[in-house]
Formats: sequence, structure tokens, C-alpha cells
Amino acid sequence: MFSHITLGSNDIAASKKFYDTTLGALGIAPSGINAKGRLVYTTDHGRLIVTRPVNGQPATAANGGTIGFVAGSEQAVDAWHAAGVANGGVPCEDPPGIRHMSTGDLYLAYLRDPTGNKLCALYRVTA
Repeated sequence: MFSHITLGSNDIAASKKFYDTTLGALGIAPSGINAKGRLVYTTDHGRLIVTRPVNGQPATAANGGTIGFVAGSEQAVDAWHAAGVANGGVPCEDPPGIRHMSTGDLYLAYLRDPTGNKLCALYRVTA
């Protein structure tokens, strides 16, 4: 459905440390900083771009927004969460664990990145 998602950052170095480790826990390669000062994480399913806002204003987190990352196992979700906490992320919502949904059980963890963007790692336990 999505070709890419772009997040603003006020500190590209802090964002690189955070996203290289959290996405690395999900098997996604680290990003370099491109000629425009952006981080670009690429998979077969799309891109995550982290950049200073083009308009020159400070980056802010979306109020009510969440970006979810697919994980291959409960252990990958836990590794993602631990990497985030160790690299500038802030836990939010309930601790990592199973959530019983009408569509099946999900193993979820939530973090806020160094800019305050809300992120989730999700493993579908049952359908």
C-alpha cells in the first residue's frame, strides 16, 4: 500500500543510531547519510526516510500517529524494543507482549523515537 514513509528528525545522528539498531533487530540494513543529509532504509516492500524537515522548521511527532514494523517473531519484537530503549527510544503504552484482538493474537511493543514519533513492532501470533 505504501511506497515510503518519511519522518522528521531534529538530530540525524541520534536518529541514525536509533533506527540502525531497532531496524537492524528486524533484519533491515543500516542506512548511510545521503547527499541531502537523509537516512533511507530500503526493503522489498518500501522505504523509511528520516530527514530534517524541508521547510526548515523543527521536526515534531504526529499526534495520534503510529508507524508499525513487521517482525518475524516475538523474539525479534523484544530485540527491536531493547535496541530502541538502549539507543534513545522511550517505551510507551503497555510493555511488550500479546494483545488479544478479534482478528487474532498479536505480539506488540511500542516506542517513541528520539524525535517523539510513535513506533510499533508487530508479530502476528495467530490469524
